[in-house]
Amino acid sequence: MKTDVRQGFKNLAEGGFKQIFSQIDQLNIKKGVDTMGLDKFINQCALLAAGSGVVTGVGGIGTMLIGTPLDIVNLITQQFRVTLAISYHNTGEYKISFEDFFKIVASSVKADTKLAISKNIMEEVAEKMLFSLGSKASRRLVPVVGGVIGGTVNYLFIKGVAKELKEKG
Repeated sequence: MKTDVRQGFKNLAEGGFKQIFSQIDQLNIKKGVDTMGLDKFINQCALLAAGSGVVTGVGGIGTMLIGTPLDIVNLITQQFRVTLAISYHNTGEYKISFEDFFKIVASSVKADTKLAISKNIMEEVAEKMLFSLGSKASRRLVPVVGGVIGGTVNYLFIKGVAKELKEKG
């Protein structure tokens, strides 16, 4: 199974990231930053990421199986949009090649570590809270808590990426 996961990540790195990048309209990102300002644009991306996290987490195991790949693609897309927005804000250039873009993304991976830590902590706290409520109440709340955790983690991830990139800018 580890080999399958590694191969999946390798495939994503080789073609998936470039495909996601090529689907992003860089001119619309420029317009969004010019219209809303950088911070509001970042917040919009974070909310879009949170939305897919909520949907994936709220439905239990059924939506997790189907929704997780879509959530990951959306999360990567929002990360890329934020990265492009900050790059445009810092340089004034809105059109960037995939190779130059990926160098920026690679420098912002600290946020990934923070995401894993915050998600683990939130899941642990939620598990303890649900355990203290008893089994009947916890069964009803699991989808809600899963949605809250998924949405919160995605939101914080995008905000963390933006913070890292702004600090390096």
